[in-house]
Amino acid sequence: MTTPQFKKVIVFGVGLIGGSFALALRKANAVGEVVGFGRSESTLQQARQLGIIDRIGQDAAAEAADADLILLATPVGQMAELMARIAPHLGAHTLITDGGSTKSDVVRAVYAQLGGKAAQFVPAHPIAGAELSGAAAARADLYVGKKVVLTPLPENTPEAVARVQAAWQACGANIHRLTHAEHDAVFAAVSHLPHLLSFALVHDLAQRDNRDLLLSFAASGFRDFTRIAASSPEMWRDICLANREALLQELQLYIAELTQMSAALAAGDAARLEQTFRTARELRAGWTEQ
Repeated sequence: MTTPQFKKVIVFGVGLIGGSFALALRKANAVGEVVGFGRSESTLQQARQLGIIDRIGQDAAAEAADADLILLATPVGQMAELMARIAPHLGAHTLITDGGSTKSDVVRAVYAQLGGKAAQFVPAHPIAGAELSGAAAARADLYVGKKVVLTPLPENTPEAVARVQAAWQACGANIHRLTHAEHDAVFAAVSHLPHLLSFALVHDLAQRDNRDLLLSFAASGFRDFTRIAASSPEMWRDICLANREALLQELQLYIAELTQMSAALAAGDAARLEQTFRTARELRAGWTEQ
């Protein structure tokens, strides 16, 4: 039998992101053993029963000493504490990556908590997901053909980056690289703002006395726009706060756009409205997800 690329992988957070990472490595025969950690014993037990992990970790310090790779797949707000727990016990060859949707805050935590071991952390963001969460939502093909953005640190060696890249590639992902600042600016515009807007629209309707009547007539347009409002509130709270500066900039631009559209609507400016819709339609029609 071929020796797996990674003898031992630790996953903190065995839900959709972490669980799918483990299942994908298993399917690729790229991992020997997966050890899972998490806040919920029932979720960890479910992950073991589903074959996502081999065993439930009991002592993060002891496990980290001989792990080849550690994935932090928790909400971003929990990552600093996890780094602090494992930092003193990391093996010399142990690498860490993450699945966080923001990167500047993760990088700050790396320097603050790992210090001289920062070179062992290669930040990542898999651009894949679903509205479902938990171990039962994990699937081996989640990352197939999907983007994973690496935001390497200056301290990372080429070998460390290549090894983390190989792990994500074993999951079927296509690798891209950005700086952590570039990453957060991009995703504030195309991911974090859309989620904020979707949550805001549904929250607005939730406050209305006639919400049941409104929803009874909602159709595909409402469904498509609000699909992402079914995502994890805890996760998106952390993402929005972690990337608040870039997100606030995007929100102000969007408010300015709405103000212009409101003025055109109030003035009965059909030409302005049509031109706005046409420009948007042309860009959307020409966009293909790659």
